[in-house]
Amino acid sequence: QEGMPQTLSSTSMFTPCGFSPHLHTSKEGEQGGLIFQDGNLTSASLDALIQHLIPTTDYYPEKAYIFTFLLSSRLFIEPHELLSRVCHKCIEQQRLDDPVLDKARIRKFGPKILQLLTEWTETFPYDFQEERMIGHLKDMIHRIAPCDEAYWKKMNQLLQTLNQKLATLSHGQEGIVKISAAVSDKLVAFKTKPPSIQREILSVCSDPYTLAQQLTHVELERLSHIGPEEFVQAFVHKDPLDGTKTCFSEQKKTSNLEAYVKWFNRLCYLVATEICMPAKKKQRAQVIEFFIDVARECFNIGNFNSLMAIISGMNMSPVSRLKKTWSKVKTAKFFILEHQMDPTGNFYNYRTALRGAAHRSLTAHSNREKIVIPFFSLLIKDIYFLNEGCANRLPNGHVNFEKFLELAKQVGEFITWKQVECPFEQDPNIIHYLHTAPIFTEDG
Repeated sequence: QEGMPQTLSSTSMFTPCGFSPHLHTSKEGEQGGLIFQDGNLTSASLDALIQHLIPTTDYYPEKAYIFTFLLSSRLFIEPHELLSRVCHKCIEQQRLDDPVLDKARIRKFGPKILQLLTEWTETFPYDFQEERMIGHLKDMIHRIAPCDEAYWKKMNQLLQTLNQKLATLSHGQEGIVKISAAVSDKLVAFKTKPPSIQREILSVCSDPYTLAQQLTHVELERLSHIGPEEFVQAFVHKDPLDGTKTCFSEQKKTSNLEAYVKWFNRLCYLVATEICMPAKKKQRAQVIEFFIDVARECFNIGNFNSLMAIISGMNMSPVSRLKKTWSKVKTAKFFILEHQMDPTGNFYNYRTALRGAAHRSLTAHSNREKIVIPFFSLLIKDIYFLNEGCANRLPNGHVNFEKFLELAKQVGEFITWKQVECPFEQDPNIIHYLHTAPIFTEDG
């Protein structure tokens, strides 16, 4: 592990094939309170793990380790506290407090600490919405920059990129909030009977392929705002070694994750509403067949979240009880899709299809083939059970690192998928309709 880290593109760092849990023991590692089994880091004290994160003149942590530790450490220590400890240890180890700095030494260390900070800001940008985090970054640069002018430039670049990213993300959040406000007003107006001049989906978009593409647009847009840490923060319990507080007492920072689940629910109800709206059986059957085609296109694209929402909408009791309507529907295609998403065997069929899509994504030549949008609530459930099923700490107080390697694998795969650029052209008219069309409540 000599010299500078290999710069992997952020995607290859997370893909299951590039994700190597085999963290090679460095010399310090074996004595530093890190426990290895078959070359894999399995457990260690929190202090030892923090030490393992810190670069020196001739050591840089593996990319997989950085991601796994930054993802899971927030169960034990807040990000600002972690960064503060990292900076303090660097100052101590590299003697950055000395009146005369050892320039040659710091020139070896400088690029590495900058690399670590860059990786942190790129993967967990939301951590840096806190002033204290930015404070630590600036303090570090002030200490090492006297040894090399180029460090100023690197740091400015890092901060600029971070600002842009945070601006884009918060802009997206504001958009989602505005839409939600507009929608809730309409829900109220819609409990009794729909206004006679209600637009319906077929008048906005009559081509199933186009609608599936626009749904994929919405999904990827929403996914892009979810920070990997939200999966961990959704399940924060009290840390047994710190009885005073949960790590994120002020709030669970999971707003994007929750907004995404709300979108899924909205899509379910929208499908059910569109089917129940027309007065004539024949038209209702037509809407059902239209949505079956949309669902099938979603499946082909790799958009399993919209697919599942559409199937769930059709299975809602107000829709499934319309026996005469369904008798007019060619249901063979629907049964094929339903079979794909059948929950039997812990969603065995869906998981097989998902693996197929994930594999296609790895070998893809175009963005079109890279799309994998998992059935999101099942992903959360899997992570929840992984979290519930294993302790965060072992009886000796060590951090159970094996658990977090598994967690990082699941979240890491998700990160790869959420970074895909949507290859389809956006149709603002259809997207607006999807977000704002009034929907019935279950009673309605």
